[in-house]
Amino acid sequence: MHSLLVGILRIGIAAAVLFGLFAQAVIIPTTAADEVDLFPPYEPYALPYVIASILGVACVQVALGATWMLLSMVERNAIFTRSAFRWVDMIIGAAAVATVIALAAAVHLTFDTIPSPDDGMDAEGALLAALACAAVGAAFSMLVVIMRTLLGKATEMQTELAEVI
Repeated sequence: MHSLLVGILRIGIAAAVLFGLFAQAVIIPTTAADEVDLFPPYEPYALPYVIASILGVACVQVALGATWMLLSMVERNAIFTRSAFRWVDMIIGAAAVATVIALAAAVHLTFDTIPSPDDGMDAEGALLAALACAAVGAAFSMLVVIMRTLLGKATEMQTELAEVI
């Protein structure tokens, strides 16, 4: 892989991780506090949803960190080794945890009676967003599992080829 492309990807990963840290520290708590100020009945839901949001962003950051390590392995031409599986498994795990968090939020939004303000904002929008996040997370997890299988086959083939040569 071209080193310029790897460098650009690393800049993007670093920017995404830094933005995620800013979101975890400032955007998510501030937005939740603003919503509670506008509609006080949301107060019991603020902390659990802030925690779920921060954990969801943390899952993305873990996956980005694992991607960074896989890029390092690509640069060293060591991607077809058993150690690459650890990082791919970390991506799968982070995606699965994020999917479970989104699914838990969807279940909560489905079965709990959440008050709605008079401005027309209902929990249905949040429910659809949580379901969409869960669906995307599940699809991404399955895609990475398939890619892990392909990595396994490519690693076996390279090992066999190395033995022949």
